[in-house]
Amino acid sequence: MEYMENEFLKVGVSAHGAELSQIYDKEKKHDVVWSADPAYWNRHAPVLFPFVGKVTGGEYRYKGQSYPMGQHGFARDREFRLVNKTADSITFVLESDEKTKKVYPFDFTLEITHRLNGRCVRVEWNVVNGSDTEPMYFSIGGHPAFNCPADAGVQKTDYYIAFEGAGDLDYVLIDPEAQAVDDQHVHRLHTEDGYVKVDEALFENDALIFDHAQVQKASLCYPDHTPYVTLNCNSFPSFGLWSKPNAKAPYICLEPWIGRCDNRDFHGELPEKFEEQKLNAGGTFCAAYEIEVH
Repeated sequence: MEYMENEFLKVGVSAHGAELSQIYDKEKKHDVVWSADPAYWNRHAPVLFPFVGKVTGGEYRYKGQSYPMGQHGFARDREFRLVNKTADSITFVLESDEKTKKVYPFDFTLEITHRLNGRCVRVEWNVVNGSDTEPMYFSIGGHPAFNCPADAGVQKTDYYIAFEGAGDLDYVLIDPEAQAVDDQHVHRLHTEDGYVKVDEALFENDALIFDHAQVQKASLCYPDHTPYVTLNCNSFPSFGLWSKPNAKAPYICLEPWIGRCDNRDFHGELPEKFEEQKLNAGGTFCAAYEIEVH
């Protein structure tokens, strides 16, 4: 684990998956990022690359060939290499190798930097296409989980989720049988001036997926509606809201996604996936989101 800290926060990032594993609020004396207790969910904030979610039937097709791929790709389970560390930044890198090419036939470099600025942690992704001639296709997403409740004496269901600037929101669900998005049935999430009360029933059908850049900023809020932690993901096309269903799991995930799992009836090739990113030969893709601790 590599650490950085200032007067407000202590931040830990693991080489395994370049995963943000701790944000400790020194003022309030509590941890913000989920502890990865395996009794509920054994991850903190995995990076989803080169796929977000599952692919139809556990495999995808590219140029007529099929490749196996597990949920959320492979980056979250790989060891990254530390390439730079300063007082306020930690940078890890993952590069393609023979193992990745068996399931993902592209030359790539994935660079992940976490930056600490005041009470904010910025997560930066740089994806480089190492080919001189061929484009590469990918999705990338964050999956940060935050303790909810943050402190003793209150319940998860005392908290609120706030969607800045939003009224009611449209969302889709994952069809449990197909393990793909049921995009033919769109649901409506009602908010009270942008606030939604946390209810265990909210997650009874697994993750809520908001497409079409509806969610640009979301917060977990204390019972009095003041924000506890805010995730800023300006211009991200999709956003996932998740906690382990029917388990009273004491965390909630706010997930910024660029690309996502397949729609239920999708049988096309990789470039045709929903919000799939195309990176031209030799190109670099950059994106970032921010976690603000209040």
